[in-house]
Amino acid sequence: MTLQLFLIATLVILALGFDFINGFHDAANSVATIVGTRVLSPKQAVIWAAFFNFAAAFVFGLHVAATVGKGIVDPHIVDMWVVFGALMGAIIWDLVTWYWGLPTSSSHALIGGLVGAALAKTQTFSVLVWGGIIKVTIFILISPLVGMILGFVLGALVNILFARSKPMRMDKYFRRLQLFSAALYSLGHGGNDAQKTMGIIAMLLFTSGYLGPVFHVPFWVIFFCYLSMAMGTMLGGWRIIKTMSVRITELKPSGGFCAETSAALSLFGATALGVPVSTTHTITGAIMGVGATHGLGAVHWSVASRIIWAWVITIPASALIAALTYGLARFVAYLA
Repeated sequence: MTLQLFLIATLVILALGFDFINGFHDAANSVATIVGTRVLSPKQAVIWAAFFNFAAAFVFGLHVAATVGKGIVDPHIVDMWVVFGALMGAIIWDLVTWYWGLPTSSSHALIGGLVGAALAKTQTFSVLVWGGIIKVTIFILISPLVGMILGFVLGALVNILFARSKPMRMDKYFRRLQLFSAALYSLGHGGNDAQKTMGIIAMLLFTSGYLGPVFHVPFWVIFFCYLSMAMGTMLGGWRIIKTMSVRITELKPSGGFCAETSAALSLFGATALGVPVSTTHTITGAIMGVGATHGLGAVHWSVASRIIWAWVITIPASALIAALTYGLARFVAYLA
């Protein structure tokens, strides 16, 4: 095995490690509402979510992977060091925010890492694909708003339709429905998030000459990315689950169903458009929207504002970590 092939294999394993951490970090997104409403225990919920995370491999196309692989930075300037910096920027930021219990976006951490490493290498903004970056930036703002609006509308509609229903009967009905909505959300989560790592791995293989003249995502990359995310989800990130399921707002099964369904619809649409949105932003917005149907006081806005500030700094923070990591790696390689 040549040194280059060994380094590329190491980076592929590191990328799959990021996918695992992504699932671990974002497990709260998939299971928070169904745990918060006590429809499933935490252990049952993460197994349920992990299964549908993996099942997404057989449902969605690869539009998001293409956007990350070709639509954020010029793929011709990407090398092993850029990929290493991007992955380390995203992984370190994910672990830091996991420790703090903040449901930040692994997607935007990876994009920030890619941008930071690319800028550290070239020292010029011309390597950025501004169309893709602008699209991602717009959806940073749109995805939580869409989730919030859909959550509010669906929550209000359910409240109107079941206004005369007995609470116990209503809870029993929506407990069953929430299994379906949680499955839909986990499908959307896997379909959008796993593809971001696929794009990084495919970009690395393409620029290293292992994919031939045409950019594509090999089947083995698709399989292992979905598997890694599913395994990470199965282990779960309990610190963030507490924030998502309890601290933002109290949810009943009907509210959990509305939040998950609203977020799933948003993710399905974004994935079809090839936009690497934040599943975290989407489900958080949906939870706040459902909570707001019971009045603004039902939402713990202090917790929500803390989460929003974490969103704002995710891309610049992960970009800075990636740039520093890239520089350190190149320095060590130079000394070696």
